[in-house]
Formats: sequence, structure tokens, C-alpha cells
Amino acid sequence: MVFDSLHFTPWSALAGGALIGVAASVMVVANGRVAGISGLLGSLLEGNDSGRGEKALFLLGLLAAPLLWALFHVWPAIEFKTGAVGLIIAGLCVGVGTRYGSGCTSGHGVCGISRLSPRSIAATLSFMFAGFVTVFVLRHLLGY
Repeated sequence: MVFDSLHFTPWSALAGGALIGVAASVMVVANGRVAGISGLLGSLLEGNDSGRGEKALFLLGLLAAPLLWALFHVWPAIEFKTGAVGLIIAGLCVGVGTRYGSGCTSGHGVCGISRLSPRSIAATLSFMFAGFVTVFVLRHLLGY
């Protein structure tokens, strides 16, 4: 593995992480709700009327943020090394894992670990381990 120091962007990564932390903190302090994106989206799709507006605005902010960013910077090149079938399978795996794990990386990884939730720590360790194994198998054993 080669470290590409020309494209290493610690300040923008730090700012993005801080913004995620602030948004999650505001959601908990202001609304008493964890900012788990899959839970927010699932609640909206199931028709739960409790806090629909704030949930929709939070999710809209997630969609609007990269568009706002693009006003000031050039979009990075995005390259997928798989076809549509691979993307669909990956999306389904993430969706099924999110349902079985009762949450996603934002709910467990950001909000749950910060609250020292044992369930969230176990879930985060599980999906990180599964991700590491998947990358190892695909790249080093299967050559993708």
C-alpha cells in the first residue's frame, strides 16, 4: 500500500467528522433522539408521524450538504469497479445488515459508541470486522 501525501486531506476530514459529531449531538440534546440514519429513514417510510418534519429536514440536510459543497469545489472522480449487479447486491447486504443489527454506522458507530453502549460497541466491531474480511477476500483472495 502506498501513502499518497498529495491527496491526503486531514483538515477536511477533521472538519467533516466534527460536523457529524455536532449534528449527532444537536439531535440528541435538542430532540432526545439518536441520529441513526437508517432509523430516521425507516421511521419516515413506515409512516411514523412522530417528528416527521425534523427527521425529513435532517435527511434533506444530508442530501443537500454535498450539493452545497459542490458549489465551492470540484466533485471528486468516482469510480466503481463493479457493475450494477454488484452495487445492488452490496446495497441489499447493507440493508439486511442494518435491519438485523438494529441500526447503522451512524446510530451504532457515532451515537452508540459515544454513549458507551455495549450493544453499539458489539455491533460496530461486528460490521467493521465483516468489512475487513470482505475487502481481504475480494482483493487478496479473489483478485478484484
